[in-house]
Amino acid sequence: MTPAYVELYNSGRLSRCAEELFERLRRCSLCPHRCGVNRVEGERGLCRSGIGPIVSSFNAHFGEESPLVGRCGSGTIFFTNCNLGCIFCQNYDISHLGRGEEVSYHRLAEMMVSLQGKGCHNINFVTPTHMNYAIVKALLEAVPMGLRVPLVYNSGGYDAVETLSILEGVYDIYMPDFKYMDQETAGRLSGAPDYPDAAMAAIREMHRQVGDLVMDRNGIARRGLLVRHLVLPNNIAATDRVINFIADLSPDTYINIMDQYRPEYRAGEWFDLKRRVTLKEYDDAVEHARASGLTRIDGLI
Repeated sequence: MTPAYVELYNSGRLSRCAEELFERLRRCSLCPHRCGVNRVEGERGLCRSGIGPIVSSFNAHFGEESPLVGRCGSGTIFFTNCNLGCIFCQNYDISHLGRGEEVSYHRLAEMMVSLQGKGCHNINFVTPTHMNYAIVKALLEAVPMGLRVPLVYNSGGYDAVETLSILEGVYDIYMPDFKYMDQETAGRLSGAPDYPDAAMAAIREMHRQVGDLVMDRNGIARRGLLVRHLVLPNNIAATDRVINFIADLSPDTYINIMDQYRPEYRAGEWFDLKRRVTLKEYDDAVEHARASGLTRIDGLI
């Protein structure tokens, strides 16, 4: 299965995609914040980013979901900064404090090809929402350099449908978080009270583009949607409602229900975030997913 971005490149549509994304940076509307700043002229919005790629690390990663990791790992490229302000972020030094280095588009393309050369099954862009122009710009160099593995869009779920529609065909695998279904919680913990509505709209669009997750005979993901949900203490994420939405989208949705929450960064400021998730809270989430008809649960298939 040849990735769709190769055909986009060959047809010239990938170049047009880059041009459209560049224009959106002039009054930035890449994500639902729609800050309206001119990133082309050096202005900064909530993501604190310009137009060039800022990378904190790139490597073969073996801690991702099994369909991405396989035997040789997922080729992760971690971008610096984020369009969300999650107060419990476990990577806050990257997302909030800006640890990373600005690189050229050519260097970003080299990273992609290098990870492919190491045998990685995919290129996994971590926190790509605010860096979509840079990714597509680099992809224009990476394709003629021989890049052919699937591309993974590993986002926080706070994505604009208009931007996703421009990106149709660029990414083979969408892997968004769905963090919360409660507006008050989303505003309090991530600075985005419209997160639930934005995430639902974005995930619907992602599913429209790529469908349910498709794997090859070795169990390696080739195309489709994979949704992550981090269970939080005291059910403040409204996990049952998140799962209901995912099950309604498609009972064949591949979901990773995660239990690794720990109080990081500023989580200690809120009483309901000061502890880890209990085994019962996690088990209740998994049982609700099963009762909702979801059968493709990472680690439990």
